[in-house]
Amino acid sequence: MAEVGRAAVRDPAALLPGGFWAAVAVWLERPQVANKRLCGVRLDARRSVGFPRAEACGHSPNTSPEQEERAAARPCQRSPNGGLGPGPSTGPELGTAGRGPEESQLRRPRGEDPREAAAAARLAGVPGQPGKVGVGEGDFPAADLDSLWDAFSRGLAGGNPEMLAFLTGSRAGSRPEAPGELDVVLRTVIPKTGPHCPLAAPRREVVVQDVLNGTVTFLPLEEDDRGNVKVEMSNVYQVRLSQSQKEWFISILIFCPERWHSDGIVYPKPSWLGGELLARLARWSVESKRSGFKSTLSLISIIRYSKTYQMLKEKYKDTVKVWPEVTDPEKFVYEDVAIAAYLLILWEEERAERGLTAKQSFVDLGCGNGLLVHILSTEGHPGRGIDVRRRKIWDMYGPQTCLEEGAITPNDKNLFPDVDWLIGNHSDELTPWIPVIAARSSYGCRFFVLPCCFFDFTGKYSRRQSQKTQYREYLDFIVEVGLACGFHVEEDCLRIPSTKRVCLFGKSRTYSPAGEGSMDEQRTQYINSRRGRPMSPPGEAPAPPPPRATVGHAGHPDGHQAPDAETAKEGAEARADQLWLSGFHPREKAERVRNCATLPRDFIDQVVLQVAHLLLDGEQLNTGSTPSSSSKAWNRGGSLSLAEVARKLDRGTLQRLKRECGGLQTLLRNNHQVFEVLNGSVHIRDWREEKPHRQQCPEAKRRLFSEAFKTRICWFFSHHPDGCVLPSDGCPFAHGPAELRPPQTPKRKKQVL
Repeated sequence: MAEVGRAAVRDPAALLPGGFWAAVAVWLERPQVANKRLCGVRLDARRSVGFPRAEACGHSPNTSPEQEERAAARPCQRSPNGGLGPGPSTGPELGTAGRGPEESQLRRPRGEDPREAAAAARLAGVPGQPGKVGVGEGDFPAADLDSLWDAFSRGLAGGNPEMLAFLTGSRAGSRPEAPGELDVVLRTVIPKTGPHCPLAAPRREVVVQDVLNGTVTFLPLEEDDRGNVKVEMSNVYQVRLSQSQKEWFISILIFCPERWHSDGIVYPKPSWLGGELLARLARWSVESKRSGFKSTLSLISIIRYSKTYQMLKEKYKDTVKVWPEVTDPEKFVYEDVAIAAYLLILWEEERAERGLTAKQSFVDLGCGNGLLVHILSTEGHPGRGIDVRRRKIWDMYGPQTCLEEGAITPNDKNLFPDVDWLIGNHSDELTPWIPVIAARSSYGCRFFVLPCCFFDFTGKYSRRQSQKTQYREYLDFIVEVGLACGFHVEEDCLRIPSTKRVCLFGKSRTYSPAGEGSMDEQRTQYINSRRGRPMSPPGEAPAPPPPRATVGHAGHPDGHQAPDAETAKEGAEARADQLWLSGFHPREKAERVRNCATLPRDFIDQVVLQVAHLLLDGEQLNTGSTPSSSSKAWNRGGSLSLAEVARKLDRGTLQRLKRECGGLQTLLRNNHQVFEVLNGSVHIRDWREEKPHRQQCPEAKRRLFSEAFKTRICWFFSHHPDGCVLPSDGCPFAHGPAELRPPQTPKRKKQVL
């Protein structure tokens, strides 16, 4: 046994020991947060069990290692009153080689009774035995955890005092007789698969949590060709919480360090356990803020998702090379690939639940670039996408991808009775309406939304409380909409490169088809109750009641009075247009650019000069094109926070910038020749430090850099008091009009994906 790391933990908020177990839960249930080479885990079973005692099998302290091995391999009767203390969970590992004679082997010896034989079969994962949870290729049958623990504890108590002492975090034979319980978890660890590790197989292990002793032990399991399951002693490690003189410590220990086998994926090097993992556990243990979101991919099979994602990523990776939009291709392509992988697995599991064979149809409302529609259609799901504005990339998909240009207004004309699923992937103003449209399209229509921007039914969403983040509050609002529409709403967290990655979907209803009429009336009341929550556009009247149900008439159960004449007139106008709620405005077809690029050039130049003047400590800037000939050191200026810069600008300038997305920060980032914005601060860019970075750029970026060489005037040559810090032949910008080159615009070839 060796300690590979030990960290003292400061606990000013008195969160320990509870914080320690919260940190352990993260490593147990979401190890991919720390180990980026993992896709996740599947928790197969969980039990509270008793603790094995050496006396249960008449263990002698003089037992030899050979006798211990034989005792671990043969069945041993369990003491009826043997108490088991709480401890870390343990689990089986698959796909690894045996480590030697010290492994505690769980075999079926000759003469074993039928109950023992059944337990051994379950441990080996024989098809048809109880405990099987996975379906499909790559999923492993879950062992019967009770039988697994019985067999392991008999072998442990029968002849392995060192392992018993390690498991309890104490010396052999020193455990008190007081009964206790262990929390034992069987989990499957799922590595990431890809070009660098295509053959990585899921592995099982048992995790034993001993709350009384503050230990968590990880026991990898191995299954040989004959179906024998055994604990692999070479890769057993433990996380331990201890206290000494009112100071807390977290340590990580390895049971047999000289035989630790690191595969670089599931089992990293001991230095990583004692360094990176230990540091994270220590930090997590004293963090009082807990996430208000579910674990990633908590509602689908992680194994099938990982395989599907890698397949789609390999299949559609060339889209990045031919991306014609101005958006970041890697972010949008791999995000849509991940969303498509999630939906494919979700729909596959839904077909299995419902006993269906035909693939679900869909409509993506606000489909944007249409890549998600293209992937789902190519994978065999009939569907189409609708967006208010056509994108360049639409022409590259080919005729098999159905994309339509048009605005969606929530009314009786925009229903989809023959569609299985409605999708809202960052659908903005349509997001709260998608559950409503799905509910009114047909009883069998379902919905899936990935909320991003915060919209109510008729405008921007207005916050109602400050106890939650704005994102969490908006998600709760969409859940509320789904419930009001009669859906069982489920929530999951996607694995995508985005800060807004929580999805909500409704697969089933809370009412029978016969209750559709009364439920739709409740939907109407709910939508009407939201009227006036967001601010209506200037000059527009308040929204009338929805026309689909009579609300507020005499004798209504809610006791509302009849509407007045003005409301009735507005309702008549809405009924003429078949609107559900007036005041909804679909996105404009011509997208307004609000990234400071359309601001007048003289206004931008004025702000740039003002900020540069502040950073250079008030030194006078040149207004002509002749730099100063002073021989002093080049003035790099200082650094200011964006808030400090904003306080120095006049009110009119700030008001104009606030109308743009990102405001002052966006304008400064756009002028990256002059400024560098980092962590909320801005300073003058020193181009002497940029040359090494440019040499390390990928070939594609270096080619674009060469095409833009000397196509713009150097700002430093024209305005900096000391001129440009680089010589003319080394500066990528032109030192005067004589060096200017005409810009080159490379033409992209259209390719069909």
